[in-house]
Amino acid sequence: MLKNIVAIAIGAAFGTLLRYSLNVYTLFVGYPIGTIIENVSGSLLLGFLTGWFLCRSSKEWIKVGLGVGFCGGFTTMSTLAADFVYITSSGLLASFLYLTISFLGGILFGLVGLMCGMKLGEKTQKPKEGELS
Repeated sequence: MLKNIVAIAIGAAFGTLLRYSLNVYTLFVGYPIGTIIENVSGSLLLGFLTGWFLCRSSKEWIKVGLGVGFCGGFTTMSTLAADFVYITSSGLLASFLYLTISFLGGILFGLVGLMCGMKLGEKTQKPKEGELS
């Protein structure tokens, strides 16, 4: 249990630092593209990890450290909500586009990541004794 908590904390710290760095790097755009990139790529990564761990056995602390910790620290619903409120002052089209890209992109990339993770996890899995490879 303690191993899981430490792994989550370490993963969250790295995910949060990466999210902050990406936001600082994309501030010049004037549109919250950093948040879109974080949430969509984080969905892709979490989908991939989920697919991978469905096919491969792994220690629980690795799963929660990467999934709950890193991906949870990297992606952000609260910033998405705050950005949406800010963007609505620019117009409904911009805010609708932002939500559409964020939600549909996140779901689509999550599914793509899941399929890729499962495919790679199955492909790299060692055959059991007595099975042909």
